[in-house]
Amino acid sequence: MEWFDPFYLPAPSAVAKVLFSLFSEGDIWLHLEATFTAAVVGIVGGLLIGIALGFAAALLPSLAELLEPVMIMLNAIPRVILAPLFVIWLGIDLGSKIALALILVVVLIFFAVYNGIKDVDHRLIERVRTLGGGKWVLLREVYIPSVTAWVLGNLKVAVGFAFTGAVVGEFVASSRGLGYLLQFAQSTYNAALSIALIVLIMTFVMILFALAEQVEHRLLRWRYDP
Repeated sequence: MEWFDPFYLPAPSAVAKVLFSLFSEGDIWLHLEATFTAAVVGIVGGLLIGIALGFAAALLPSLAELLEPVMIMLNAIPRVILAPLFVIWLGIDLGSKIALALILVVVLIFFAVYNGIKDVDHRLIERVRTLGGGKWVLLREVYIPSVTAWVLGNLKVAVGFAFTGAVVGEFVASSRGLGYLLQFAQSTYNAALSIALIVLIMTFVMILFALAEQVEHRLLRWRYDP
């Protein structure tokens, strides 16, 4: 006797069979490549742009008056709603998925850097200046160490955001990727494929989380050493 209708909630063996067939047939690799490319480029690009904009806004008050309201507005809205607009602008190929992943990461990292610099103790800044330290000394010895902790603290969240952007972008409009397969599974009412893809996405995100945590522990070893 079955407790649940397999149409709605398939047995674990059925999900495992779908997962096995995805890898044995080999088609999944093309979709994994598309999703991972969009997510990784979004993470790297988002980190670089977010750090640059965060530093610029924190150190140049006139620029902060322009950037901060824009970033607050982007942070206030669900940024995934920009996916259809990126598809219109950039098409259904990889570019629109990278753009969505990137914008999700940029806003997060911008505020991590911006708040990290603003949170630096002003007494420390004054002491460095009193000892003759200029802007480059402050940047190297005060701001960058402070910002590094903030950015690495948000790295795991950035990984999740980038993967979310890539998958949602593919779900909206794409010809390949894990989001595309999810959209196909939904349109064909294939619960086993849907669950298999969700498990696959969760597994890869957890692997990326573990890698991000290793990077954080390595670069912030002083926080964890007794």
